[in-house]
Amino acid sequence: MIQRIQSIWLLVAAAFAAAGFRLSFFSGNQLNPATQAKEWMEYTAAQNILIMVATIAVSVASLVTVFMYKDRKRQMLVTIVTALISLVNIALYFHAKAGFVEANLDLGAIVNFAIPLLLMLAIRAMFKDEQLVKSADRLRD
Repeated sequence: MIQRIQSIWLLVAAAFAAAGFRLSFFSGNQLNPATQAKEWMEYTAAQNILIMVATIAVSVASLVTVFMYKDRKRQMLVTIVTALISLVNIALYFHAKAGFVEANLDLGAIVNFAIPLLLMLAIRAMFKDEQLVKSADRLRD
C-alpha cells in the first residue's frame, strides 16, 4: 500500500486539501454592505459552505482512496471524481473572488492548484500498475 507511489501522491493531496482550511486562497478588500467601507479579508475554505464541503470531500476521498489498493479500477475512478471535485473547488474560489473589490492570490492558491496535479499523477501511477498486472497475466496464460 504505502510502497506504491500513488499512495504518496494521494496522501500529499489529502494533506494539501486539509491545509486549505488554514491557508488563505486569496486576500483582499471587500465592501461592507452596511457601511460601504472596505474591509480586509483572508478567504479560506471555512468562509463558504460549498467550498468547505468540496474541500472536505477532496481530503476524505484522497485518504480513503489510498486504502482501495486491491481494486485498482475503482481506485482510479474515485481518484478521477476527486480530481473533478478539486477543479470545481478551484472554480468556486474564483467565483467567490469576484465579490471582492481588490484580491490577490495567496499561498493557499498554489496548494489548491497542486491538488488536481497530484491526483493526476496518482491516476497515472494507477494506470501503470494496471498495465503491469495485465502484462503479467498475459505471461501466465
